[in-house]
Amino acid sequence: MQKFSNIQTKQWIKAAISCITYILFIIWVGNYWWLLLLPFIADIFITKIIPWSFWKKIKNKTLYSICSWLDAIIFALIAVYFINTYLFQNYRIPSSSLEKSLMVGDFLLVSKASYGPRVPMTPLSFPLVQHTFPGTNLKSYIEKPHWEYKRLAGLDTIKALDIVVFNFPTGDTVATLQSNPDYYTLCEMFGRDNVLKHTETFGKIVYRPVDRRENYVKRCVGLPGDSLQIIDNHIFINGKAQYEPKGLQFNYFVATDGRKISEEQFDKLGISVDDRNVINQWNNGDAILEYLGYTRNSNGVFNPVYYLPLTKAALSATKKLPNVIDVKIEPNLFSHQVFPKTEKDWTRDNYGPIYIPRKGATISLNMDNLPIYQRAIVNYENNELQVKDSVIYINGEKSNTYTFKMNYFWMMGDNRHNSEDSRFWGFVPEDHIVGKPIFIWLSLDKDKSFINSIRWKRIFSLVENIR
Repeated sequence: MQKFSNIQTKQWIKAAISCITYILFIIWVGNYWWLLLLPFIADIFITKIIPWSFWKKIKNKTLYSICSWLDAIIFALIAVYFINTYLFQNYRIPSSSLEKSLMVGDFLLVSKASYGPRVPMTPLSFPLVQHTFPGTNLKSYIEKPHWEYKRLAGLDTIKALDIVVFNFPTGDTVATLQSNPDYYTLCEMFGRDNVLKHTETFGKIVYRPVDRRENYVKRCVGLPGDSLQIIDNHIFINGKAQYEPKGLQFNYFVATDGRKISEEQFDKLGISVDDRNVINQWNNGDAILEYLGYTRNSNGVFNPVYYLPLTKAALSATKKLPNVIDVKIEPNLFSHQVFPKTEKDWTRDNYGPIYIPRKGATISLNMDNLPIYQRAIVNYENNELQVKDSVIYINGEKSNTYTFKMNYFWMMGDNRHNSEDSRFWGFVPEDHIVGKPIFIWLSLDKDKSFINSIRWKRIFSLVENIR
């Protein structure tokens, strides 16, 4: 008792706050085995049986300094691990699939608490590293133990048109030297045996658990239970036209009278350097221009024709340029086969209708719709599926219906003609959802230098307002 009487009041307060916070966290997580660590937390502040700060008695200054740094680093790594796992995560926009809503160079603060954080499926991992240490092929996580999917209570649910960060659904198997297109597309293009054999081209083939797959960000355009259809680039949900975000853009062919579009004109249109494509300069440019119906000028050559992504506002401004004589939307000319890659006549611009599975919903299952739902049944919900003489067997039993165990979502980019999304790889299961972007904390324009590269107007913009 004498030992406890010497403990200062502030130590009791620190211990009480820490223990109560830890208990509330355990209640939230729902894993009461973690209560076994509670005595150790109390020991740090009160009993001090374990010499947590033994290094503070070290006389050697160099060794003392090293231990001091190690103590700070270990504490920081533990704190970052829990914050990154359960509360917030940084995410940088790497590609143009959401432009002009979210732009390449935007840095987002992603809230994991919004939709409820996942309890980590691979809990033994290095913080702030998704799957491999930078510059190496070394995994940043240990596959065992592996916990089943569980999501904690969140502040909100995914709503139509929310921008969402999620794990790439077909990123379970990866060719380490060619991550895009995905492994399954590579197998279709080159044959599975070739992909496995030619490691010098495709790299080692690795499997990644759900929470270690690449993070993607898209807009949720279809919710569980919705019927989605795309008609001439317009999305219809349950038969009704969906609201189109202001940043929505498509690719257009922009023909000029011979005068090129200037740097100043491009800047006013908000078109990045990478997107300023001149079809005439392509290897097969003349053939494409002839196919599109353009004619040569009096010198026997084609006037400059650009291939540009344009929003509605940029499209209107482009048509008003004095050197532009014709603008036409890109036909479904460059698309590869869409999900589910069968004989359906669906395209990137005209797609569906398709039912988006809802947890607990039962569908009729037949040979026509099996390709649509097979990956969900087998890969996402871990069932065995066989087809014998056009009869479907699930887990060894003849089945003409299936009841889904999870909710699924349909994700698409706002840069519709430059987005690899659900049209090409299908549904996003609920266990792949990472979080909700809250605001842009930094935005850098790679086409500008130094202080001019900062897009000041975008900083601290709320993502939910980008519609």
